[in-house]
Amino acid sequence: MSGSRASLPAADLARTVVFAAFIAVLGIFPGVYVGTSGIPIVLQNAGPLLAGSLLGARRGAMSVALFLALTALGLPLLSGGRAGIGPFLGPSGGYLLGWILSALVAGLIVERAKSPGLPVLLVANAAGLAADYLIGVPFLGLYTGDLPAAAVQSLTFLPGDVAKVVVVSLIAALLYRALPGQLAGSAKRSA
Repeated sequence: MSGSRASLPAADLARTVVFAAFIAVLGIFPGVYVGTSGIPIVLQNAGPLLAGSLLGARRGAMSVALFLALTALGLPLLSGGRAGIGPFLGPSGGYLLGWILSALVAGLIVERAKSPGLPVLLVANAAGLAADYLIGVPFLGLYTGDLPAAAVQSLTFLPGDVAKVVVVSLIAALLYRALPGQLAGSAKRSA
């Protein structure tokens, strides 16, 4: 028991919970359904990228996993008030599960960077987005029974997702400048 406390101190636990709540707050903005994929365009998928960028791989992925677990338990935290197991079994299920990998990948890149400036953050968040698509597109293909069509349908989300990558990277870069030594990418250098 004491080993688990040492590996996740209270401040880290608090950051993890706060980011899970932040991702939930992004769900207040309603999703917009475009095309026939049954997957809404949401602001919420920016949350895992920001969590990975600021909290690092482990805490960022944990915050997303906590958010998804609460959603699966029935809390209406997804955009549009969606909750329960249904969203995970529907067309957007792969993208939802991909959020964990998205935060993990973005966090790993930021943690390994010498300086988490805007260029590094853009690469980290673009890679995080690609990781989400890596899970989401094949899942959608399995759901629809047509992987090529799922890939084409997913292109609908790309312009908005690229814009989110840029905005998240700008926000993270500003926070790294405002809070030197306090975020994931600066933790090793200040220790």
